[in-house]
Amino acid sequence: MSKIDLIDNGWVDLVFEGKNQAYGAYQLRKNTGARNLKAMITMFIGFAIIAAIVVAKVSFDNYMASRNAAIETDVELQNLAEKKEIKQEKKDEDPGMEKIEIERVKSSVAFTVPEIKKDDEVKEDQEMKSQEDLAETNTAIGAFTVEGNDETAEVKHVEEKIAEPEPVKEEETKVFDVVEQMPSFPGGPSALMQYLSSNIKYPVVAEENGVQGRVVCTFVVERDGSITDVRVIKSVDPSLDKEAVRVVKGMPRWIPGKQNGSAVRVKYTVPVTFRLQ
Repeated sequence: MSKIDLIDNGWVDLVFEGKNQAYGAYQLRKNTGARNLKAMITMFIGFAIIAAIVVAKVSFDNYMASRNAAIETDVELQNLAEKKEIKQEKKDEDPGMEKIEIERVKSSVAFTVPEIKKDDEVKEDQEMKSQEDLAETNTAIGAFTVEGNDETAEVKHVEEKIAEPEPVKEEETKVFDVVEQMPSFPGGPSALMQYLSSNIKYPVVAEENGVQGRVVCTFVVERDGSITDVRVIKSVDPSLDKEAVRVVKGMPRWIPGKQNGSAVRVKYTVPVTFRLQ
């Protein structure tokens, strides 16, 4: 069997020899080779473009990944340096009682608070100095006993430094709308629906008037799973709204939501449906 040449149109003349070549079929088949050539060229060009796009995308992704890694490394090194500086500053600080250094210090005797005790229970250093003893010496009364080096200098003293309370972290007070791990009712959504249907007491007024519908409530799941700040955002009837708030407030503790591995406060929405049987 001879090979087929998709470009050579010699077979067309052979097939239409002695026939009406002005017929459209002859002209159509006569141009078959040119069409096949155009199709193959177009296909090769398309493949080349797709390959170029893929190679460019891979190169760009690799470049961005290496660039981001370098940026993250610089940020981490900078954060480590800042943390070391902060730790060094904290070590230099002396919280609580801070002694004021004075080169010239006058001798002093610690003031003894008068207290009634038996003679054998009083230590020698705890005995109160008499006025005669104090008059015969230049020793002053101070906060504690000090052996000074200058009788005309100031008495050494201490100064209390009141430690300021640590500021409350933003994560402990901020209420999130969406977090990595959303809070959940113990047992899942089905358990929540079961709880609502079991604990709802249909208000008599609404039942007599044939009032029904769905009350939508929002609340905050605290970091310990408790429920606070219960509000109605879609009202149906005052009696139904009040019952929905009561049931939501009475829910057991939820599994709190988490952000970056820590429990946080999260806002949650629950519909409470009232339907007459």
